[in-house]
Parts: sequence; structure tokens; C-alpha cells
Amino acid sequence: MENVHGVRRRPEGHVTPLQPSQRMPLHSIGASVVRRLDFGGGASATPATPHRRPSPHSRVVQRANAGDRFIPNREPSVNLETRFSLTPSKHESEPDINNDNSRLYCQILRNELLSSSISSSPLVPSSTRSSPQASVYKFSGAATPKKSPQRRRNVVEASYAHTRSPLSKASQDLLLSPRKAHRHIPEVPYKVLDAPDLQDDFYLNLLDWSKNNILSVALGPSVYLWNGQSGQVSKLLELPRHRVDNLVTSVSFSEDGDTLAMGTSTGAVELWDVNTTKMLRRLSKHSTRVASLAWNKRVLASGSRDRTLLLHDIREPDRAIAQTYEGHTQEVCGLKWSPDGNYLASGGNDNKCFIWTPRASKPTFTYESHVAAVKALAWSPYQHGVIATGGGTADQTIRFWNALTGAELSSVKTGSQVCNILFSTTSNELVSSHGYSQNYIRVWTFPRMQELARLSGHTYRVLYMALSPDAQSIVTGAGDETLRFWKIFEPRKSIKAAPSVVNSWSPIR
Repeated sequence: MENVHGVRRRPEGHVTPLQPSQRMPLHSIGASVVRRLDFGGGASATPATPHRRPSPHSRVVQRANAGDRFIPNREPSVNLETRFSLTPSKHESEPDINNDNSRLYCQILRNELLSSSISSSPLVPSSTRSSPQASVYKFSGAATPKKSPQRRRNVVEASYAHTRSPLSKASQDLLLSPRKAHRHIPEVPYKVLDAPDLQDDFYLNLLDWSKNNILSVALGPSVYLWNGQSGQVSKLLELPRHRVDNLVTSVSFSEDGDTLAMGTSTGAVELWDVNTTKMLRRLSKHSTRVASLAWNKRVLASGSRDRTLLLHDIREPDRAIAQTYEGHTQEVCGLKWSPDGNYLASGGNDNKCFIWTPRASKPTFTYESHVAAVKALAWSPYQHGVIATGGGTADQTIRFWNALTGAELSSVKTGSQVCNILFSTTSNELVSSHGYSQNYIRVWTFPRMQELARLSGHTYRVLYMALSPDAQSIVTGAGDETLRFWKIFEPRKSIKAAPSVVNSWSPIR
């Protein structure tokens, strides 16, 4: 084919084959792979295509020392101002400073920008890299002697002298500092039980676990017992069906685990012997349903929708009511005694939490910072007088108070309705259950409130929660009519007594 000037032109799509001497060997093709940088956040390897022999009529200007060089092509949709801005965008969420990775990154930034010389951190996450001197392959045989701290330090300093890392020595020591491994918390329950007719009511308390490893759960008008050792289920009681709304609204075990207190929707409080499955006493003093119960040795506190709090002394049959508290303007849905039994905390649907003493007729302190119902209450077993309270859907906050002074210590926003709070008796941790809108179970460190785990499984609000007698597991109940058992806390550490200097059984002479 000829053009108008008489010069012969190759047809389109035709490529002149390479001569044997012009073909690129395989090893040369592999060696000409170049790194292609992507501003979108990745790097890819692109092989360099071999150059063809240019046509004599080509208008492309060839440079003398042209090499494989890639100029990035930025897409029009990429906003460079937001992509490479040094200041965070107003739409971006703030970094989680409680995260170990974020804390380590902040410490490295302080070293490099502010010369802070932070060389050790006790909370370096386990995901960071280990020391480069750690051997990957080890042969069985005689144990190699451990290096002394001074020798290990000399090895690290010698490796730093030949390193190519742009980080300072303090930052490298920070990355190589000893790591504190996080313990593993299973994300799935180890047991699931069906609980038909379990009410989906935020203000009720239908679950409790005794020290004798007996679990009680209220299902409609009945109360069932589950034996944690044998796994057997038995029915303790069933309310008469003279009324359709005659339901069990609260259950609570005594401290010895032999007596179960049960509140009903009609305002009655009944005491049942778990061993003989017989009713001991019946207390009919509330006018409406009893939503919360709490034991303090032989004194039982009950909170009702009639806005009153009653203290029942079960040791005196004639004097059933020892004290009456009035202060809430709506239903009392949460009750908890302090570990020493000197204070009683009550939470209500009026968004208030009161601290009572057994002899006073008025609350000692009133907490009004919550903007939703206060059902979740828990006293700290480690710090005397410290109590945690949780708010409902409009509040979504866990607050810590000093019941001795009335001061608020701290608070944390959870992002969902707080239904229950339990402190661990074996470690400085606590667990909270949530409703709208996440239905999570969250494990926290105390008092830093760093989240350790977030467990999901319930499809409805996790309204009920109880702690096992060994303080390692919890059971949760929700409106999805299931009971789920979770392994949360570490076992109790046995404290071994130090050997005595004086041996009482040794002979004097």
C-alpha cells in the first residue's frame, strides 16, 4: 500500500517479527521488572515491554538515555487535598488512643518529631514484629545459654550501627521492647439454651446465678432452674393463670444460694426454697409489678413500678418491712448493694440514680447526669465506694461515681443502650451488655476502660446477664429467647503462702 508521496506503508496491525539476534532472553525480561507506584494505596509490579525498532517515518523523538520510568496518572476522582492533607478531615473519626497500635504510633511520632526519646512501652501489641536476632529455625539439642542483658544490649547497638532504617535508635528500641500479649477471649458462646417466653422488657431482671451453680430464669409465668454440674432443667414454680398478665418480673438468689426471691407483675414478692421447691413466705406490699430485687444477707430490697423501695427483713415474720424509701418519680428498675452492705444503689426510669443507707430516709447522693433510664448498676470489688451506672438508648454512657463523696470519676460513651454491667472478681475488668442498636457484649479494662473484646451472637437486645460462681463465665439472655454462655474472665490465681522462717514442728534442741 502506497501513500500519496509514493512511499510504501505497512498495513495497520502488522508488526515486523524480531530477528533471532534481536529477541530478548528470558532472564532479561525478568530482570527488567520495575516497581509501579500507585497513589491509590498500593504497589504493583509491571514488566517492561521490549522496545521495537522504530520506523524511519516515526515522529517519536527518542532520548539518548531513556529508561523505564513511570509517571503516575492520577484519576480525576482522586481528591489530592483530602488524600495528602496533613490535617484530619472533619468527616473523619478521631483516632482511638486506647488502641495499643495507635498509642505505639503516637510514641514513635513523639520520638521522631519532638525528640522525646521514648524507648520502652509496657503495652506494645503482640502483632508488632519481634527482635531481628530471634532465630526462626532451631535445632534440638543442648540448650543454648541465655544472653546477659549487657550482651543483648551490645548486639542491639551493633545492629543499629549498620541499619538502614530512618527511625531513631529510641524508636527502634520501642519497637523491640518486650510485648504484653493480650489474652484470648472466645468470640462464640460455649453453650446455647432455648428460653421460650423470655420477655423482651428492658426494665425487668429475669436471670440470676447462685453460688451453688444453679441458674434461675423466668419464662412467662414460670421459673426454671438449670443445674450447672449435671445440666438438668427443672421447673420451680408456675403462677396461677387467673390473670393473663400474671407474670414473673424479677428473680434473685440469696447469698447462700438456698432461697430464691421472685417478684410478680401483681406486686407480690415470694420466697422459695430451691432445695425443697416449696414457697417459704409471700410478701404482698407493692401495688404494681416488682422489677428489681437485691439481697444483703437476710435483708431483701425490692423496687417496683409504684416508685417505692422496700426493705424486707426475713428474720422477723411480724415485721416484714424494715424500711421504705421514696424518691423516684418513675419505675425502679435497678438495685444493687455495695460489697460491704452499707450502701444501696437504685436506678429508675426517671434517669436518676440514688445512693441510700439503711438507716436514712432520704438518699445520700443523687446522680442526674444520665438522660435515659438507669438500669445497669455495679459496685467495684477493688475500690471501696466506686459504682458504675449505665444509661438507656438516649444516653448510651457508662459513668463511674464515688459514693463516698458523690463525685463523678469518669465516663465512656458506648454507642448503644447499656443494659447490664458486671465487674470481674478475679481481674481489673468489667463486662457490659447492650441493646439498641448493636446488641453487643463488651469486655473492658478497669479503670482505663480499654475495650478488650466485642462479642456478638444475640439478634435482640441483651437485656439479662449473670456471673457464674467461679467468676469465669457469664450467661446472657435476650429477646431472641436464647441463653448464651460465654467464657470471659481468667480463673482465680491461687495465692501460695510464703514459707515461714520459724518451723513450728521442729524440735527446739
